[in-house]
Amino acid sequence: MRELVPDDGPGVLAIYGDPKATEHLSFDPRTHDQVEAMVTRSIAAAAADPRTEYVLAVVEHDQGQLVGIGRLAADPHQPRAATTGFALRSDRWGKGYGVETVRLLLGFAFDDLGLHRVWGARSPLNTASAKTMATVGMVEEGTIREHVQRGGVWRDSVVHAILDREWQQPTD
Repeated sequence: MRELVPDDGPGVLAIYGDPKATEHLSFDPRTHDQVEAMVTRSIAAAAADPRTEYVLAVVEHDQGQLVGIGRLAADPHQPRAATTGFALRSDRWGKGYGVETVRLLLGFAFDDLGLHRVWGARSPLNTASAKTMATVGMVEEGTIREHVQRGGVWRDSVVHAILDREWQQPTD
C-alpha cells in the first residue's frame, strides 16, 4: 500500500467506475470527474495536521499497478477509533488482496496509530467481504437497518469490528 498520487485517477476509476466492483459499496459507480475529485481530496487529506483519513492505493508488488483502495478514517464519535473499508478491481477478486489490504490497514491502525477499535460495514449480500473480515479477526456485531441508499432503494449494512486486544499481526 502507498499514498495516492495524482496519476492514480485511471486506476481508481477502474474500481470506482466499475458497476461490478461497486455493486456492494455504499455509492453508485463514479464518473471520471468524481474520481479525479476524490483523488485530489484524498491527497489533500494526507497533508492535514492532524491527519484523520488515510486513503491508500493497493498496488501489486511486482509491477506497482493499482488494484485497489484501502481506507482508514478517524471516527469522530469514538475516541481512538476508526472506520475502515476497501475496494478492489473485480479482476483481482479471490486472489487474497482483500485479506492483505485489511491486515495492513489494521496493523497500521493498532501498531502505528495506537487505536482501540476499528470497524467497517458491508452489504449483507457481500459474503466475500464477510469472509475477509472474519479471516482477519473482525467480529460481526450486528446490522444497521436501511443504512445506505443506492438507486433510490434503502439497504442494510452489517457491521464488523475488532479491538486492539483482539488484533494479532500474522506471523507468515
